[in-house]
Amino acid sequence: MRILVYDVAAESGGALTVLNSFYEEFCQDTQNEYIFVLSVCRLEERPHIRVVNFPWIKKSRFHRLYFDHFTAPGLVRRYGADEVLSLQNIELPHAGVPQTVYVHNALPFSEYRFRWSEAANLWVYQQILGRMIRRSIRHAKKVIVQTGWMRREIARQCRIPAGRIEVKFPKVEMLKTEAYRLDRGCPVFFYPANDAAYKNHRTFLEACRLLKESGCGSYKVIWTVTGEESEGIRRIREEAKEAGLPIMFAGPMPRRALFDLYASSVLVFPSYIETIGLPLLEARSAGAWILAADCLYAKDVVGDYERAEFFGIFDAEGLSRRMRRFCQAEESKT
Repeated sequence: MRILVYDVAAESGGALTVLNSFYEEFCQDTQNEYIFVLSVCRLEERPHIRVVNFPWIKKSRFHRLYFDHFTAPGLVRRYGADEVLSLQNIELPHAGVPQTVYVHNALPFSEYRFRWSEAANLWVYQQILGRMIRRSIRHAKKVIVQTGWMRREIARQCRIPAGRIEVKFPKVEMLKTEAYRLDRGCPVFFYPANDAAYKNHRTFLEACRLLKESGCGSYKVIWTVTGEESEGIRRIREEAKEAGLPIMFAGPMPRRALFDLYASSVLVFPSYIETIGLPLLEARSAGAWILAADCLYAKDVVGDYERAEFFGIFDAEGLSRRMRRFCQAEESKT
């Protein structure tokens, strides 16, 4: 069988990780032929794998749309592909052959629904692109997702048999750490996340305010943002400074440093839009305590983990109360 793998969107981050994972898997499958259609990513060709690049797709949104609707369908016919595997959440238009769609974006299926006034771009993704993704899923021969909650939600929202949906958990390397140990005198609360609005740093900030008001001061907070990424995160940094809160804006960290912190801190994860929530898996592997937003993705990943606790996504008081328990417990031991 000849399979065209379509992923012109992949360039970096999670999308590149997904692409490389499929490439490594298909390198071992010499029973089929694969044609990878990409934009700027470079992969090594093999006797049964052909790689074609079209970097001009990245020039503008118009170039991408033109390629999707006119150039790419022609490639399906040119290479005589029997099937298409789209790694871009949506089918390749006008392909004319059966398709498998890999859906890794959780936005259309998450329980939280954005308002236009709150985040116009995310509203558009959920309401407009989300409908396109759901329609594409209904037409696809097969759907691949990363987690069980995505499988359940796609089956429910798209009204398709769960048997058409395969869960393909991504390969994640867990680094070894020392035995978990929290500083008895000053517990650390760690949140590795970018500055996206749905990462919900503000609820974490408000929880820290409440901790200060309760008289709890012997703790530290470490975030992996610098405080300069966006106007929203700059405001949060200024508020934290004005309130005298012990929040360190440490910026991005190497993976080794992340795991060292998992092994010596409490992971706080208030994000309300995730597919997996990789830090939850990583912190669990280190034996860390976890305070996570009460969302489908979090319950899927650490719902059975004895050191995980959950709070409402905007419930700063609930988060503060759980953090305070750690502070009190640690203070009582000093």
